[in-house]
Order: sequence, then structure tokens, then C-alpha cells
Amino acid sequence: MDAQREISMASPAVGEAGATGQWRNKRPVMDPALCLAAKAGRVTCQICWVHCPDGCIAQGASPVIDLTYCKGCGICAQECPADAIEMVAEALHGACEIDESGEAR
Repeated sequence: MDAQREISMASPAVGEAGATGQWRNKRPVMDPALCLAAKAGRVTCQICWVHCPDGCIAQGASPVIDLTYCKGCGICAQECPADAIEMVAEALHGACEIDESGEAR
């Protein structure tokens, strides 16, 4: 192997594809009463964080989903072992709202 060449692993960076939350049809809604990390009060599980292709879930005792960059793919909800994440239609959430700066809320 050439010493000049580095091998690196690709990983998503938040916002790499832009503010994709603006074209989401469904949004993930987390139920802290079911979330394993939230119930334990410490960083555990984090399977939603591991599987998010856009890197928009922050690790924590209760993972936080950045809806500005979440495109609503639903992988986090599908992979959650505790069924703590539900994909809810944007229409039921009042649609994806954009603030004055152009950011999704």
C-alpha cells in the first residue's frame, strides 16, 4: 500500500445536501417515554443516530433530530428497537414552516 495514500471512511455531515427539511413529506416525532436513551437518562442505544444517512440526529440522553436537515426518509423510525420514533405527515404538523432566515422549523 502506498504510504502517500490515506484510506478514509465516508460519513455524512449535517447539512451536506442543503436544508432538505423543506421538501419532507413526513417528519420523525420521538416519544421520550419510549426512547431507551431518554428513559435511561444517559447516552445508550443511539441506533437512530447510527442509521441516519444525513447525520441530522444528535447523540444524547434524548437524541435530538434537526428538522432543518431531516428529509423524512424514516430510516430512524424503522431502525428504532423501542418504536420511539413515529413518522407523522407534515400536514398533521402544520406543514414544514420556514422562518425569516429561510430555515425550516
